[in-house]
Amino acid sequence: MILSTKRMRARIADRCMQGTSQSGAYKRTSGAIGKRVHAHIERRHHLLNGGQPVELRALSYFLMIAREGTISGAANVLHLSQPTLSRQMQELEHELGCTLFERGKRRIELTEEGMRLRSRAEEIVDLVDRTEREFRTSPNTLAGEVRIGGGETPAMSLVADIISELQNTYPLMTFSLYSGNAVDVSERLETGRIDFGLFLGPTDLGRFESLPLPAQNAWGVLMRQDDPLAARERIAPEDLIGKPIILSQQAGNEMSRWFKRDLEDLDVVATYNLLYNAALLARGGVGYVLGLEGIAATSPTSELAFRPLDPPLTADVSIGWKRYQSFSPAANVFLQSIRERWG
Repeated sequence: MILSTKRMRARIADRCMQGTSQSGAYKRTSGAIGKRVHAHIERRHHLLNGGQPVELRALSYFLMIAREGTISGAANVLHLSQPTLSRQMQELEHELGCTLFERGKRRIELTEEGMRLRSRAEEIVDLVDRTEREFRTSPNTLAGEVRIGGGETPAMSLVADIISELQNTYPLMTFSLYSGNAVDVSERLETGRIDFGLFLGPTDLGRFESLPLPAQNAWGVLMRQDDPLAARERIAPEDLIGKPIILSQQAGNEMSRWFKRDLEDLDVVATYNLLYNAALLARGGVGYVLGLEGIAATSPTSELAFRPLDPPLTADVSIGWKRYQSFSPAANVFLQSIRERWG
């Protein structure tokens, strides 16, 4: 069984005991789980026990308790008695060799080990659920979900064109979009939580297959319309020296080269991974946001203005996917489409 092996228990328990975070060992374990999930679902009589593997059911129960915050609340949602659910969690803690919950008078809080297990359990349960859906799809009907992650970029419109074409041809295909920086997207690709990722700028894609998109995003400064710098057509490095700056968390190296100085020498008051939130800071007068053009609203009637950098700074855009990935039929059709368009 997938999750009842001694190896699986030992590896999760080892992380509970040692307090390790994301590691290469975990990534290899997660990849192995994914392969075994696919193989075992093809042999459903070995995998299923009343609809789910026993240990997988325990992980689902654990996640429900983490979500509801109480045993009673989770038991009501799951249609279980409280003693039954409590016993399941005690057995899970015993198997993993660590305490997952801090039991208060009114609510249950996750321990540090519990929070780590929640992250792993979400990936495992999500992967199993998704794989089962793929295998239940009729061979005569192309359906299924394609998951795409990426940072905020106008280049997403290129992907949107392909999504529109595919949905017109295959109405049962669905798409899930995840917004995050390059680190988040890379991790989700590695663990199989997304199928494809959009990457901006100089990103190490050696672990992935990738295609460059016919798009370049220009960097510039986002600020209030009534700011004195908004009267300029372009913003030079010296214009921002001594002023409060809000930087993208993944563009530090590019910005350091553009300024020709270490970031420690700048007045960086905040960092961001999504420009929408940074735009709110700019609107509030917190600082000058260095971001990509075409994301935040900067019409003449808006409160914000965008001015490009001088000298210009642009970011290339690529779409990547995991090497040797075994795609679902829906994801495979999407891959064929992007290769035909940009390959």
